[in-house]
Amino acid sequence: MKDKSVAPARILGWGSVIAGCICVISLAGRTHPLVFSACTALAGIAYLRTLWLLGRVAERNSRVLVLCLVLAALWRIPLLVTPPTLSTDVYRYVWDGRIQRLGYNPYILVPTDSALRHLHNAETRLMNHPDVPTPYPAAAELFFRAVMTVDESARALKSAIFLCDAAIAAVLLSWLVASHRSLWWVLVYAWNPLVALEGAGNGHVDLLGALCLVLTAASLARGRRTVAAVAFALGVGVKFVPATLAPLFWRRLRLRDAALCVGILAVLYIPFLGQGRLPLGSLGDYLAYWRVNAPIYSALERVFPAAGLAVVPAGFGFAVALWARWHLALDSPEAWAWPVATMLLFAPAIFPWYLLWITPFVFSSRTLPLAVWTVSSLSVYWPIPFWATTVVEYGPVLGFAGWMLVQSAGVRRAMSSSV
Repeated sequence: MKDKSVAPARILGWGSVIAGCICVISLAGRTHPLVFSACTALAGIAYLRTLWLLGRVAERNSRVLVLCLVLAALWRIPLLVTPPTLSTDVYRYVWDGRIQRLGYNPYILVPTDSALRHLHNAETRLMNHPDVPTPYPAAAELFFRAVMTVDESARALKSAIFLCDAAIAAVLLSWLVASHRSLWWVLVYAWNPLVALEGAGNGHVDLLGALCLVLTAASLARGRRTVAAVAFALGVGVKFVPATLAPLFWRRLRLRDAALCVGILAVLYIPFLGQGRLPLGSLGDYLAYWRVNAPIYSALERVFPAAGLAVVPAGFGFAVALWARWHLALDSPEAWAWPVATMLLFAPAIFPWYLLWITPFVFSSRTLPLAVWTVSSLSVYWPIPFWATTVVEYGPVLGFAGWMLVQSAGVRRAMSSSV
């Protein structure tokens, strides 16, 4: 029988393609839109080809895997040392952390207030949406403050997110070891172009949340329920995204662990209480007015009253998590990926970096359509019309999911005919 295993050097070759594309992007940024579009497309193709080969890689050469991880770290460095080009959110992080250190509440202050000019520096003047207070939950705010105590700069925040990125890879490796999976699956995360561009490149805090979430999953799979509860609370405190996964914890956490989780969330908000306001900042404005790359939500708004739609994304995600709780194993990555992905799919705004939450969990064959989505989402940055973006972003995902369904149906028919 012919050996169909893949040599590790072949994997490394595809990684070199991704590295070259990322380096070109770090030099060109978005000042050359066609170059950026071509490089993100090529990096995405190389990444997906790598995923296709990982299941057949010859695992005996661990030194090549280490080299692959080193390569992933190296192609992040040019992105880390250059200013963000895809988003200016990191400058909001600098502002939020800076004013906390000066004794102000980021949930109340509006950066454009003329009375606050003296609080700005050169970087905070570059933030987007300076006409509203912060929308970020408490754990994210405390993280911004902690980083600003080291250095009040976007580079410091990007460096901190880079450390979160590395920590995710480390936790994922430990999870793969504990679950007796191939260690090569860590490249599904480490080589994802979206992770490099939105993490080291733009410093999005979603990677801190993804770290908390993968630590939650890995800890729960090992029976470390208290650690899982703490990590989950911190993840929800970074952004409310993982709250939709609550059904996964039914009868898997002790009552005291659940109480600890709620208690930690409450404690995180204590520094921001007072002045007669809930510390939500501009979260309500975000839900009411932000509409970006959200074809499903936009379609629903044309049919149903807008007032009740805010809970729809969380409701769909919750329903999928409820199904996953009773039908999927505790350490199944798809149990964590699909509920979050479903919620994001129905969200009023779908920025590419939101998908960072699912990037550590797409190493299962049943999550491969989501891996496709993580790279096709980068088409949002391409200089093409909205309708074309929708086709480029979601077309490959639907096509790949349909192909998998056909393949699965064929296998079932073959099995039934052989009985």
